[in-house]
Amino acid sequence: MSILITGGAGYIGSHTCVELLKVGYDIVVVDNFFNSKPEVLKRIKEITGKEFKFYEVDILDREGLEKVFSKNNIEAVIHFAGLKAVGESVEIPLKYYHNNITGTIILCEVMQKYGVKKMVFSSSATVYGKPKSVPITEDFPLGAINPYGRTKLMIEEILRDVYISDNDWSIVLLRYFNPIGAHESGRIGEDPNGIPNNLMPYITQVAVGKREKLNIFGNDYDTHDGTGVRDYIHVVDLAKGHLKALEKIMATKGIDAYNLGTGVGYSVLDIVKSFERVTGQKIPYIITERREGDIDKCYADPTKAYKELGWKAKKNIEDMCKDSWNWQKNNPDGYSCS
Repeated sequence: MSILITGGAGYIGSHTCVELLKVGYDIVVVDNFFNSKPEVLKRIKEITGKEFKFYEVDILDREGLEKVFSKNNIEAVIHFAGLKAVGESVEIPLKYYHNNITGTIILCEVMQKYGVKKMVFSSSATVYGKPKSVPITEDFPLGAINPYGRTKLMIEEILRDVYISDNDWSIVLLRYFNPIGAHESGRIGEDPNGIPNNLMPYITQVAVGKREKLNIFGNDYDTHDGTGVRDYIHVVDLAKGHLKALEKIMATKGIDAYNLGTGVGYSVLDIVKSFERVTGQKIPYIITERREGDIDKCYADPTKAYKELGWKAKKNIEDMCKDSWNWQKNNPDGYSCS
């Protein structure tokens, strides 16, 4: 029996593949390399010393997915595949709705056809929109404020309806906060296309000399230093959360959502200062205008994941900075310099 990982060559997907292989799961990976590189697959094998099957398939390709299911004994699916840039989703919403939602519907239909009814879904803290308070618990009102977040929220609702229609399904919705960091080997990490949308790869690209300075969007937020506060979680901790979610769907039926975060909020300037302290690299920055839709504070209450999944983030902000820099300095141009 194998675990199918859609988007397994991506940032979070690749780290999850490593953790699954390490504890002895057989995996099958599908990816279309839209936001990832083939080199990642070699490095997963290098880190783990394990082989696995890979198919270059888009989740919109029903025929391609059916081949994967017909040739492999799939027991459960961890579903990462999807477009993920908030800003881009505002510019091309139809592409995001079509890819993320239609792709997930096709995947679910193929799963149903082959009798596979266990899924861990890669959701996002964006489903909470602008929370009234922090920390955020899973029972907060949901209301995403951009097309990307709305695709995640709509998929959550679709999956709830799938379970209502057939109680044999077992689904865990994982709402990630802000993943950063890289594998401690420095062999896999975050390699964004073009200008990074996220803070840490931007910082590391400045540190490695690829970018001149960091733009900090606004310093007049209601936070301790005026810059936005977020819940940053090490990608390896996040990957381990998927193992715990997988154990749950293997053992039970139903559908439930869990926050994956540390429960600690750090501001943009906290991250910059931590990075400088841990690495000795100076990060020049300028303060620019706020970004549309950004909120003051967003961090998780991860108690439910601890109580019900037995999962807790273990790595601290120093680990996140150290591992991010280790990845970037060893791979200044990401995977393309290999």
